[in-house]
Amino acid sequence: MSFASEAKAELCRGGLSHRCCAQAEAYGVLLFCSQFSGRGARIVTESEEFARRLPALFKKAFKVRFDRQPERLDRPGKYVFALEDGDKLSALWDAFGYDPAESLAHHINFAVLEEEHCRSAFFRGAFLAGGSVTDPAKRYHLELATSHYSVSREMSALLMEAGFSPKETTRKSNYITYFKQSEAIEDFLTAIGAPLAAMGVMNAKAEKAVVGGVNRRVNCDAANLDKAVEAAQEQIEAIRHLEERGLAEDLPARLRETARLRVEHPELTLSQLAELCTPPVTKSCLNHRLRKLIELAGS
Repeated sequence: MSFASEAKAELCRGGLSHRCCAQAEAYGVLLFCSQFSGRGARIVTESEEFARRLPALFKKAFKVRFDRQPERLDRPGKYVFALEDGDKLSALWDAFGYDPAESLAHHINFAVLEEEHCRSAFFRGAFLAGGSVTDPAKRYHLELATSHYSVSREMSALLMEAGFSPKETTRKSNYITYFKQSEAIEDFLTAIGAPLAAMGVMNAKAEKAVVGGVNRRVNCDAANLDKAVEAAQEQIEAIRHLEERGLAEDLPARLRETARLRVEHPELTLSQLAELCTPPVTKSCLNHRLRKLIELAGS
């Protein structure tokens, strides 16, 4: 099951309490479903849980039954629900203050979404019917798609009133309202009743942060190791050059010891090499000695 399917399944586990919220959720479904016009409503979904919720939702909201609906819900695929009866459609129009004879385009009736719980239910219905969310382990993206231009613009306004900052775009014949910030997706999923899905986004973000931190440290360690190897090679070459010129034996005792230890232990870090000196010296002191050897080799 995809992350989006799991989120929708979680939403559908919530009960249908107040009729006003059932109507608000159904309102979101209708405005973001496949088709909603004066001729009828057509809802298509691949979510078995949403398909099971729809009949109860519309019965609670409008006391209507779908004219057409799947005979079986245990077969994977697309489930299609339709309302075509004029009296049933009138019940929907009346609930939201529409007159299909006068309305040329759909608009969101903000008057039926004044309460916060009704707005959350409306967002939930919109997501169930026309929403999707990407697996947060891959990227952050949640969108709501509708074929109604005015509905899309008004949805953005409604989301902004609720404290969100959505973006808008178009894709073929659909108008898209979307989020790409993980925090916004978390808050939206929590608001519509999917806290477990929101937690999934948080966990994915935390895992990415841990992996990113490990990778940065590994890359940093690798870069430091490369620098240490290059420095050791330069130091050994300088010591070999001094030996070839017969100058190594004339070096002060502390420099001879440093040269010997560097050649014998090319793999050690400065700190480890400093501990082998007699007596042990600091890393800074050893680094100074090695720089002196390089300076003498170049003179």
